[in-house]
Amino acid sequence: MLHYDENGMPKKAPFSLQLNLQKFGKATDDEKRQQEVMSESTTFFKDGMRRLMKNGLAVASIIVLVLIVGTIIVAPMIVPYGYEEMLSIDGKRDKTAKNLAPFEYSKNELKYIEEGGQRFPHIFGTDEQCRDYFIRVVYGTRVSLIVGFFASIIVLIIGLIYGSIAGYYGGKVDMIMMRIVDIIYSLPDMLVIILLSVVLQSVLVFKSGSVLASLGTNMISLFIVFGCLYWVGMARLIRAEILSIKENEYILAAQSIGAKRGRIIKKHMLPNCLSVIIISTALQIPSAIFTESYLSFVGLGVQAPMPSLGSLANAARGGLQSYPYKLVFPAVIICLIVLSLNLLGDGLRDAFDPKLKR
Repeated sequence: MLHYDENGMPKKAPFSLQLNLQKFGKATDDEKRQQEVMSESTTFFKDGMRRLMKNGLAVASIIVLVLIVGTIIVAPMIVPYGYEEMLSIDGKRDKTAKNLAPFEYSKNELKYIEEGGQRFPHIFGTDEQCRDYFIRVVYGTRVSLIVGFFASIIVLIIGLIYGSIAGYYGGKVDMIMMRIVDIIYSLPDMLVIILLSVVLQSVLVFKSGSVLASLGTNMISLFIVFGCLYWVGMARLIRAEILSIKENEYILAAQSIGAKRGRIIKKHMLPNCLSVIIISTALQIPSAIFTESYLSFVGLGVQAPMPSLGSLANAARGGLQSYPYKLVFPAVIICLIVLSLNLLGDGLRDAFDPKLKR
C-alpha cells in the first residue's frame, strides 16, 4: 500500500529499490517550454536540397551553370548576328572582317561607324569566314548542353529498365543480363564510338524538312551511340540497389497481397533508388558533353554549319599560333561546364546519399 506526503508524492518504502520521488520536483512552465523541440516536417528532396545549399562548391557550380545557361538563352536575343551569318554592311559582304580580335571592328565597319552607323561589337572577334565568333560559341554551348542532357536521359531510361529487371528477377535472368553488360564493358569505348558514328552517318537517311533532318545525322548518331554503350554503368548501379531493397519486409508485404511485379518495381523499389538515380544522372551529363566535344573535335560530332564546342576547338587548331584566343574560348567553356557539373554531382552525392548523412 502506497503512502503519500503532504504534497501528494508517494513515499519510498524502506529497503525498496524504487526511486525516491520526493527528490524530484515538478517542472515549471518555462522548463517545459525549453524541452519542446519542434522540427519542421520535411521530405527527402527538401532535406537533400538543404544540405546541398550548405556545400560551397556545389552552390558555386550552380551559379556558374545558371550564368552559362542564361547567357546562351539571352545572347541570341541581343546579338544581331547568326551563327552561320557572314558579316555584311548594307547587304554587301564585309570581306575585311576576317579573323578579327575580340572587340575589334573591320575597316568597313569603322568607316560605317564614322558615317553615323551603329555596329554591335564582336565580343570574341570573328572567324576565318567573317562570322561573329561569340554567337558561334553561344550556339556551340547550346548544342553541347543539349547533347549532354538528352544523352543522359537516354542512358537513364535504358539503365533504369535494364538494371531493375535484372535485380528484381535475379537467378538465371540476372546472370544472362549481367554477362551482356560485361561484354559491352569489355569493348574499347572510343573505338566503338568512332566505328558506330562512321557507320550510322552513312546508314541514317531522313526526309528533308523533318525534325530529325534538322538535327542532322551526326547528332542522331551521337544519341544512338550513347544509348548503345553508356547505359551499362547506370544499369549496374540500379541492379545493386534493387538487390538490396528487394529483401526488405515491405517488398514481401507487397508480394503477399498480390501486387504485380511492375508495380512493385515502380512504386516501391525505384523511389528508394532516387539518390543513386539523381547522382548518376548528374555525373553522366559532363561525361556525355566531354565525349561529344571529343567526337566533334575529330570530325565525327555535330554536322556543319551547326557549331559545337569541340568543332570550334578543332577549327581553331589550324590558326593556333596566329589566333590562340579562338581555341581558348571554347576550351574554357568546356572546362567550366564539365568541372561545374562534376562538382555539382559530388555535392548531390553528399546531400542525397543516406549512407553519407552525419
